[in-house]
Formats: sequence, structure tokens, C-alpha cells
Amino acid sequence: MGEAAVARAHRKLSDLLARETGQQLLANRHWRVEMALKPILRKHSIPDIDMLATILDGGGEPELLKECMESMVNNETCFFRDQANFALLTGPVMDSLRAARSSTKRLRIWSSACSTGQEPLSLAMSFLENAEKWRGWSIHILATDISTSAMAQARKGQYSQFEIQRGLPVMLMLKYFDQVDGDWLAKPEVRKMVTFAQHNQLDSARHLGQFDLILCRNMLMYLCDNKRREVLEHLASALTNDGVLMLGAAETVIGQTEKFGSSREFRGFYQRTSASGVSVSSPQRRAV
Repeated sequence: MGEAAVARAHRKLSDLLARETGQQLLANRHWRVEMALKPILRKHSIPDIDMLATILDGGGEPELLKECMESMVNNETCFFRDQANFALLTGPVMDSLRAARSSTKRLRIWSSACSTGQEPLSLAMSFLENAEKWRGWSIHILATDISTSAMAQARKGQYSQFEIQRGLPVMLMLKYFDQVDGDWLAKPEVRKMVTFAQHNQLDSARHLGQFDLILCRNMLMYLCDNKRREVLEHLASALTNDGVLMLGAAETVIGQTEKFGSSREFRGFYQRTSASGVSVSSPQRRAV
């Protein structure tokens, strides 16, 4: 296949990916996308990605489109990702939310774009490690992702040796996972703390309810500007007035939206602003 055909295929695939998921097909990811699509080409006896892009562009193969989109989206994740920021989350940030919710003892957390589930399971293990501190609390962790295959693995809570050793301390692995046929399966007490559901971040999140904490990490960086603003609008509508948003270490809301501003207490965390139609105070200042 010539360079012109390859360029044409990448343009079509990029447009389709942006339309369906909001993600951009960056030039430095072309090699990864072609590798991801090779099994699909073989499965459907399609000669090359140019022909595949033409078929998808025609709009007559919704299942093939879904299969390709799932192969192209970025599902990179690991346990306790960005350890310093995660420690800030499970320490001071969570303590602040705990003080603010001391009267109700209820906490709702949304792990959005959670991929194969390592992030919400890391949260669940953090709560279990501090069980006495959270005794008597109702803690609900919702984890969502656009990918059907990622959600299937997340619900099962089963990981390969390579996946399990990425970020997960050995003591926690032995405490909260069982070895099954060479893989590692999260124990029931970990899995039961998380509810998994498929959700596209480009869709409204109002039906999901309100959350005290939302994690949307390392997803916005792959979106084009207008889709990034759209997702932030949805996140703002799902966050409580004094709730906290956590983004990836390399992400920011600055210059992206007026719905969020930097947290006054916690660097790298965000809260809703008056532009959201509410007056925002920090969780700590609402403590009783």
C-alpha cells in the first residue's frame, strides 16, 4: 500500500475515532493503531487499512466500527498510577472529604475512563486498608469506560502477571488477589466495592447522579479541544458543589473551561467555580 493510501486511511480513521470517542489519532500512534487493527483485518479478510477505513467510512458496518474503535482507544493504566498524586488523593484529599461528609457518612466516587479497572480497585484497596477509619460509612465507587472489552476485564478483576506487577505492592497483591491459572483474580471483598458500567464520556452523565469525587485521569490529553470542553461540562454537572476533580498529572483545566478552577488546598486537583452556577467552598471549610 502506497504512502498516499496510508495517509488517506489515517485521516479517515482519525476522523472516525474523534467522532465516536473524542480521541485524536496522533501521528506518533499510527504504528500502534496499525498493529491493533491487524487482527481485525485478518478476521474479516480485509486486505489493508485503506480498505478498512473505506468500509468504516461508508457507515454500513456498525459492529466492525465498534470493534475497530475499541482497538484504537488508549487503554493504558496501572495500579496506584502516579503514586505521589494517588497518595495525596487517598490521604489529605480523602480526609478533607471525610470531614465534609461526617454528618451523612456517605461518599460517592466516579472513576471515569477507568480502562481495565486498576484505578477503582486501587481505591477499593485503599479503603480496605483503612477499614477502621471508614467503619460505618457508605462508600460507592462507580467505574466506567467506553470499551466493552475493558469493562469485561474490569468486572472480572483478573490480571496477568505483567499487569498485576505494574504499581501494585507485593503485600497488597498477596492480600487482595488470588492466583488463578497463572493470572491474579481480585478477591470478592475488593470487587464488591466497585460497580462497573459502560459509558462514553461524550454523553451526558446526569443519569449517573452526583459524586463527591471524580477521577478522570490521562484521558483528556487525547481529546481535541472541543471534545475536551464537552467532557469537562459533563464532569461539572456530575460533581457536587464542593466536590473534587482529579485529572492526570500532565492535565489541567486551565484554558479549557470556566466550570472548574484549581483547588485552593490540593495542587493538581480541581473544584467547580462560580461559573458553574454555584458558590464553591473547599470540603475542609465545610467540616463540622
